Parts: sequence; structure tokens; C-alpha cells
Amino acid sequence: MFDLTSSKLFLLAVVALLVIGPKDFPVLLRTIGKYMGIIRGHAKEFRAQFDEAMRESELSQLKKDMENIGRETEAALNSTKQSVEQTIADARQGVEASVEPSIAAPNPIAEPPQTPPAPVGEGGAAEVPAAAPAPAQPAAGPAVERTGA
Repeated sequence: MFDLTSSKLFLLAVVALLVIGPKDFPVLLRTIGKYMGIIRGHAKEFRAQFDEAMRESELSQLKKDMENIGRETEAALNSTKQSVEQTIADARQGVEASVEPSIAAPNPIAEPPQTPPAPVGEGGAAEVPAAAPAPAQPAAGPAVERTGA
């Protein structure tokens, strides 16, 4: 806005020296310096307050972002947990479904097969099949005759 170069400052100092005079010029410079120090102090304080407000704003925004990330992470973990629990429940049901038929059906290796009951004849009693004749046993040595004495 104000383009103060060294040549313009020199021209301003010459005009101030002519208007104020050489006797009051050092007092004027001292007063200008004092007010410039006060203005700089206020500017520094304003900047510090502004920076503090920006930091608080950034920290509050950062805090909100971290809370959002925490909520999103918790939601993702809960959905993953539910998914894993559902998968485990499905697997458990599958295993139980495959085990139940084998429990209900007899194990062919452990138990002998059952024989059907014998048919009932006319007399009301069960018919028993006739036993096969026993094979003839060979004689055990030469036959000995007995004589009566």
C-alpha cells in the first residue's frame, strides 16, 4: 500500500527537520519510536492471540477427526466381529448337521446286521429249518469181537 523506499524516507526526514526544527527533531524521533514500540507490542499480542485461536481451532478439528476415526474403527471392528461370529455359527451348524445323521444311523462296523424274524407256519409256531444230518464218524481202529465165555 505504502511503498516506502529509502529515498522517500530520506525526503520525509528532511521535510520533518525543516518543519520541526533541529532542536525538537530528536524528541520527535524518540516519541515516534516509543509509539512504534507500543504498536508493535499490540501487533505481537494480537498475533499471539490469533495464533492461539488458530491452534485451538486446529486442535478441536483434529480432536473431532480423531473421534470420527475412532467411531469408524469401532464400527468396522463390530461389523467384523459379527461377521466372524456368523461364520463360526454357520460352520457349527454345518458340523452339527453332518454329525446328527451318523449318530441316528447305526454304525455298520460296530453292530452286526439284524436277521429277519422266522416266518410263522400253520401251527402258529415258528418253523425251524431241519438240521443237516451229522456226518458219519469213522471207526477208531480194528473191530474187536467179543466171545462169550
